[in-house]
Amino acid sequence: MKRNSLFFYIVLLAGALHAAVPMGYYSTLAGKSGQALKNAIHDLAVQRTVHSYGSLWTYFPQTDHMPDDPTQVWDMYSDYTYYFSTHLGNSTSGMNKEHSVPKSWWGGYTESQGYIAYTDLNHLYPSDAEANGAKLHYPLGEVSRVDFDNGCTRTGSPKAGQGGGSSMVFEPDDRYKGDFARTYMYMASAYQDYQWKYTWMMGNGSWLTLNQWSIDLLLRWAREDPVSDKEKDRNDAVYRCQNNRNPFIDFPDLMEYIWGNRSGEVFTGGDDVIDGPPELISPVQDTEIYLGEVALGKSLNITVYVKGHNLTSNLSVTIYRDDAAMFSLPVHSIDRSTACSNQGYPLTITYTPTELGTHKARLLISDGGLTGSFGMGLNASCLAVPNLRTVTALPAQEITDSGYVASWQPTGDVVDYFVVNRTIYDRQGTIVDSESFTTDDGNQSTLQFTDRNPEHTHTYTVQAYRLGYLSPESNVITIDHSGITGVEADRPLALLPCDGGVLVKCSEPLNDVRVYTTSGQVVRHIDTVHNDDIIALPPGIYILTTCHSRHAYKILVF
Repeated sequence: MKRNSLFFYIVLLAGALHAAVPMGYYSTLAGKSGQALKNAIHDLAVQRTVHSYGSLWTYFPQTDHMPDDPTQVWDMYSDYTYYFSTHLGNSTSGMNKEHSVPKSWWGGYTESQGYIAYTDLNHLYPSDAEANGAKLHYPLGEVSRVDFDNGCTRTGSPKAGQGGGSSMVFEPDDRYKGDFARTYMYMASAYQDYQWKYTWMMGNGSWLTLNQWSIDLLLRWAREDPVSDKEKDRNDAVYRCQNNRNPFIDFPDLMEYIWGNRSGEVFTGGDDVIDGPPELISPVQDTEIYLGEVALGKSLNITVYVKGHNLTSNLSVTIYRDDAAMFSLPVHSIDRSTACSNQGYPLTITYTPTELGTHKARLLISDGGLTGSFGMGLNASCLAVPNLRTVTALPAQEITDSGYVASWQPTGDVVDYFVVNRTIYDRQGTIVDSESFTTDDGNQSTLQFTDRNPEHTHTYTVQAYRLGYLSPESNVITIDHSGITGVEADRPLALLPCDGGVLVKCSEPLNDVRVYTTSGQVVRHIDTVHNDDIIALPPGIYILTTCHSRHAYKILVF
C-alpha cells in the first residue's frame, strides 16, 4: 500500500554524518550516581529550545526521513509509504504527530507546564493516523491477544505481569522496541517532576519514576535492540533543532546506572570534557530556528538556551540581515558565568511582524573567547487574522459506563487544533469539574474520554483554534443517564458487518452516503442507499455519514 503526497524538503544543515557530542555537554553527569545522576539528566534535558506545536512538521523532515530517500517519512508505526508535504510547516496527509508517551498521561498542554513535554521532539514522531488511533493512550507492552495489527503496530490485551492495570497495551515492531524504550527512559528523567494522571508505567512519589514492571520491560527491550544508526542520526538532528539530546542514546549503558545492573555505581561518562578551549554548546551553529506562524497584530516568543564551556568573557548577541527589524532581543550581552552555568542563559527572541509574509534574519553570537562567531537562522511567518466558522458538535460515540468519544464536524477551515470544553455535573446539577482539552492537530474530529461516571452528566462544546484565535462555541452535546441529547434525532439506521463489507438496515432510503477511512480519505460515495444494501469494503475501520444525519457512524469490517 502506498499513500503519497508531494514533497518539499527544507535542508537546515548539510551533512548526514553523526555529529560529535559537544565538549562539556555531559560534564554535569560525571561523578554522580543514583538519584543525583537522574536529577542531573533532568536538569540538562529541560534546558532546550521549545518550539510551537504547530511548527513540528517543519522539523520532522530533518529528524524522521528514510536514510535512502530524504523525501520519505520514516514511520515507526507502519510500513506504509508517506512523503513530506510540499509546504513548510504543513502536515503530511494520513499522518499524525504522535506523542510516544501519551500526552494524557500528564495532561498535555497546561498553563503551568506549557509546551515543554508537549512539543519535545525526543518523544514526538510522525505516525500513520490509523495506527495512532489504534494505540490511543495505551502503555507499552507485549500483546497476548491481538485487536489491531498492521504489521508494525500491534495492540491488544497484555501478557501476564504487564500493562500496569491497563486492559490494553501497544507493542511496537521488534525493530523499534529499543527506540521506544530509550525514549521512555528519557521522558521518565526529563519530566520526573510531573504529576502523572495515568500511572500504568510512570509513578508518582519515587525518584525512579518508572514502576518495576516497566523497568523490567524497557531494560529488556533496550538490551535486545541496541542503539541503531537511525537513533544516532535522529538524536543529532533533534539536537540541531532544539539544542538538547537523549543521553540514553549517547550512553547506552546509562540506563544500567539508574534502573539496571549498575544501579548505585558512579557514572564516569563525560568526565573527560572538564577542560578545554572556550566553546559554545548551544545553540548549534547554522541551526534554523523556526518561530512559527502568527496573525498580524500579535507577537511570538521563543526561548533559546545559550550555553558555553570555558568562556573567558561575556558573550555578545545581536540580530542582523534581511528582516532583522521584525525580531528583537531583551539583551545584547550575556554574562560569562551565566552562560557557563549548568542551565545556561534563556535568551528570548520576539517576533513582532508589521506586514504579512515570511520573514528571515540571523542570530549572531560572538566574543567570550570563542574562535569566530556563530550564526543561527530565524524564520517566521505572518498571516492574516483568521475568520473561523462555528464547529458543529456531533453525538458522542462508543459510550460506556467508563468513557466515550466526543466528536464533531470540522468546518473545512485551516486550524491548528480543536478545543473540547467539557463540564461534569452531579445528579443535583452541581458542577463537579470543568476543563478544556486540546487535540493533537487540526485533522482530528474526535477526542476520547476514559473517566466517565455514569452517575454524572457530561456536556461538551467544541471550538477551533488558529493563530491565537478561537471560533465561537459549538452547540452543546449532553451525555446523561438516559443517553445523548442536544442534537436532532437521526433517521433510524443500523450497520451490520457481513462478508465483504457492511449490511445497511434503514427505515427509508438515505442519500449522499460517504464512507471515510479514519485518516479522512473518502473510499465510497453512494448517491442513495436502501434497506438491505451491502456496501463492499475491505477489512478495516471506517466512518459513515449521510445527508440525513448529523451522527457519524463508526464501522468495523472484519
